[in-house]
Amino acid sequence: MRHLLAALLCASGVLPASAQVPRSEYAARRDSLAAAMPDGVLIALGGHEPAEDYLSFFPAPAFYYLTGITEPEATLVIVKRQSAVGMMLFVQPRDPAREVWTGTRLGTEGMTRATGIPARTIDELRASLDSLLASGGTLSVIGDLAGAGFATRDEQFVAALQRDHPALRIVPANELVDRLRMRHSAAELALERKAIDITVRAQHDAISAIRPGMNEFEIQALIEYTFRRNGADRPSFASIVGSGPNSTALHYSANDRFMRAGDVVVMDIGASYRGYAADVTRTVPVSGTFSPEQRAAYEIVRAAQHAAEQVARLGATSSDMDTAANRVLSAGLARLGLIESPDAVYDAGSAGCPRHVARGCSQLGLYYFHSLGHAIGLEVHDPTSFRIEPGNTFTIEPGIYVRPTVLDELPATARNRAMIAKLRSAVQRYANIGVRIEDDYFATSSGVEWISRGPREAGEIEQLMRARAPVPAPRDSAIIDWYRQTAPSP
Repeated sequence: MRHLLAALLCASGVLPASAQVPRSEYAARRDSLAAAMPDGVLIALGGHEPAEDYLSFFPAPAFYYLTGITEPEATLVIVKRQSAVGMMLFVQPRDPAREVWTGTRLGTEGMTRATGIPARTIDELRASLDSLLASGGTLSVIGDLAGAGFATRDEQFVAALQRDHPALRIVPANELVDRLRMRHSAAELALERKAIDITVRAQHDAISAIRPGMNEFEIQALIEYTFRRNGADRPSFASIVGSGPNSTALHYSANDRFMRAGDVVVMDIGASYRGYAADVTRTVPVSGTFSPEQRAAYEIVRAAQHAAEQVARLGATSSDMDTAANRVLSAGLARLGLIESPDAVYDAGSAGCPRHVARGCSQLGLYYFHSLGHAIGLEVHDPTSFRIEPGNTFTIEPGIYVRPTVLDELPATARNRAMIAKLRSAVQRYANIGVRIEDDYFATSSGVEWISRGPREAGEIEQLMRARAPVPAPRDSAIIDWYRQTAPSP
């Protein structure tokens, strides 16, 4: 144990020059984590090797944030004894027979050269931890601690340590990394900006291509082709291309319906670039021109987004933006006859309701049942502080979704029956119109900046669809040049 502790305490971590985030930044993140953790041992567990080698592997976001390592089955160990801190990596060894299937591994020597942190093989991890934890103490854990009805592989590993070391105090530590991830550095913002730029480019190509008779999967294919063609790793989440009735389902992703004239199509998409996620949504008319009903709904959503943008300043809270957007949405839906008045309510019965007000369930919640936005970063839904501070990256995404069955799903109370009688004709008129507009924003010391600058006004979208630009558009040479200059060495 003395030898292992000595090795850990003399370690300092850096990353190679080819990394996108400066080597000093990864080391600073680990130092900040070490300062925040209690005395004892901390383990940050990386992602696991997929069950089959033909499945894709993605590193665990917290582990990647701390190390920049993209190999599976890796673990970072930090030991803190009063003012002394040491670190060690445990990674898969080189294995040429395995690497012909999965690609070359760095191994212990390669990982030490790449990171500056002493590395051992992953099969030594358990014995090393048994040595470090022999006298009990505190074990802080960063990993997949889902707490769902069954134990994850990380939870099983920790449970085995607890069984063998009954005096051990185990502390979940994901929140320590979450706090660090809320504020993005200049290097992170540069990567995220690239992800957003590529996503906006994909939206542009998709809007230019859409025509009646096309299938949703054709547009999905074009979007994801544009992602990869411009250097993105992959979609940051399952691409959503929902037309007609599918436009009213928030996370519809089957993308297999033939689009018809008279439909709108919601495209909620995001590229992942060097691990950083974008999330941009546009809603467009399949025929190229919004119908009066579609335009009316669209303009309300856009006005709600604008209202939220107006209050999105340093120090503002998510509640401030919510209130501004909800006020516009409620007033707009009342004008369309989809709700009785801006503050009208209904009886939800045992089903509950998505938007509560003092007197019951807000009728706004019949057509708008998600939050206004979320943080973005290494995950498309990243940790958030709920107050805008420099370094935050976030979305604003109001929506209206008129499902034809929305009134049929309500309890048959006297109040609901009276409401349904008033709203039925408007619901029929606007049925199967779903509208969501989502953009990405950075908060810096200078204020809040709209990053996902693509067409979003109704007239801009119609003009782009009339222009019928070449699809796919020419590859963005600036992005590719930047990618070539900064790509990690083979």
